[in-house]
Amino acid sequence: MSKTILLIHGAWLTPASWDLIKPRYEEKGFTVVAPAWPFMDRPIEELRASPDKQLKKLSVKMIVDHYEAAVRGLAESPIIIGHSFGGLVAQLLLDRGLGVCGVALDPALIAGVLPTPTMLGSALPVFLAPFGWGRVLTMSYDSFARTFAQTLPEAERRMAFDRYIVPAPGRIYYHDALGIGVSIRKGNPDRPPLLMIAGEKDKTVDKSAVKAVFRIQKKSPSLTEYKAFSGRSHFLMHEKGWEEVADFALKWAVANQKG
Repeated sequence: MSKTILLIHGAWLTPASWDLIKPRYEEKGFTVVAPAWPFMDRPIEELRASPDKQLKKLSVKMIVDHYEAAVRGLAESPIIIGHSFGGLVAQLLLDRGLGVCGVALDPALIAGVLPTPTMLGSALPVFLAPFGWGRVLTMSYDSFARTFAQTLPEAERRMAFDRYIVPAPGRIYYHDALGIGVSIRKGNPDRPPLLMIAGEKDKTVDKSAVKAVFRIQKKSPSLTEYKAFSGRSHFLMHEKGWEEVADFALKWAVANQKG
């Protein structure tokens, strides 16, 4: 059984977004690594004040290749857990046959799945930004409060925004919308087991969209399961009850590793 976990953060976030889950898994005896995306391995204050100019050219494929190198550099094949865009990356790594199993939390969409109207509304600031495909964009507090972490109490939302949210490349949103670098091999027999988790109140990645991805992934002969948590937003690893999500994901992963 693998005792190594690779955590992949999402857009607008950094590895700091795992600061509750990572120590919880380490306390259970796992070695947990949470590398940053390319061009983002810097303090949050620096990322917010002066993001790397190369970040605007970052593509989904570059992110996946970056994490493939991280996986191959580990002493053993890991459990791969990703959130949001990191959940998409986790699926693409599994599609390459990497990892012993994977968990995708509120994952961004694979090719072939259309966003819901709610999701389009959440992503509208990205697509309305002039030349957004070639820029590093900033999430407003209003967007965070309405569509990313709307279930958090106001005081907690402000602290979370200031602590965790950083600029992100607009390019990856266009790539995801156009299906560039986000395709999987339907029915892939080499894909390790996969658990997909959705938040009932997620406005960034609607649970119905996660279920649509699940139906495609389920065409693989490998184990594929789906779980929705009631009352959760897109920021489910930091809102009330995050322990339940973290423990469910780990228990499933331990029980369903590829032999």
